[in-house]
Amino acid sequence: MTLAEDNGPEHGGDELLAAEYVLGVLAADERQIASRRIDAETAFARLVDAWEAHFTPMAAAYAAVEPPASIKAAIDRRLFASSASTPTAPSAGLWASLAFWRGLAAAAIAALAVYVALPYVSPPVQPPETRLVASLAADNSNVKYLAVYDAARHEVGLSLISGDRGAGKDFELWMIEGKNAPVSMGVIPAGPTARMAVTAAVQQKLAQGAVLAVSLEPSGGSPTGQPTGPVVAAGDLKGI
Repeated sequence: MTLAEDNGPEHGGDELLAAEYVLGVLAADERQIASRRIDAETAFARLVDAWEAHFTPMAAAYAAVEPPASIKAAIDRRLFASSASTPTAPSAGLWASLAFWRGLAAAAIAALAVYVALPYVSPPVQPPETRLVASLAADNSNVKYLAVYDAARHEVGLSLISGDRGAGKDFELWMIEGKNAPVSMGVIPAGPTARMAVTAAVQQKLAQGAVLAVSLEPSGGSPTGQPTGPVVAAGDLKGI
């Protein structure tokens, strides 16, 4: 689930919306809405800036690489194919059109963003599908986590957006595959961020897009091997 689908800004989900915007996992229409809010709302723009700073260390973990030559060719085709096939000068109306210039500028910026970001989002040693993200939230719960599964490192990174486990309680992370019983991935360490190792048995299932869920358990985790407390957050893993 995404914040825009199930929680929305009206439910206090601006923190998670900003994080999803920075990660690039919002649908196109949701991203446009968020972009307009960045321009119009100073507070939301600051949230986006804060999450960009928060995720910057993730990019530092991957070495920069030279983008393939095909990327430049694809950008050229996208931007200039029509002019290449029609050598005659464009009409004055086209060049005088504000909409045309805005569209060209937006396309150029988007192409540049892809070119610059490619070394970080698609390093050749780690295909994009080895990193999955999930927004974990639930109705009638203020607990919200952002989870990133890194298959190359065999770990799940968690950022606590909101919520508190309370005295004598712990949050426990679970993997849910279809209608099978939940599989515990361990007690989530206290704090705003956490990293949890993923066992070999769970790695393959996570890569296929399982659901992550967080339950509220007694201190030390579930005594039965299955959730005993309420599920306070859950969400589907999706490719970045």
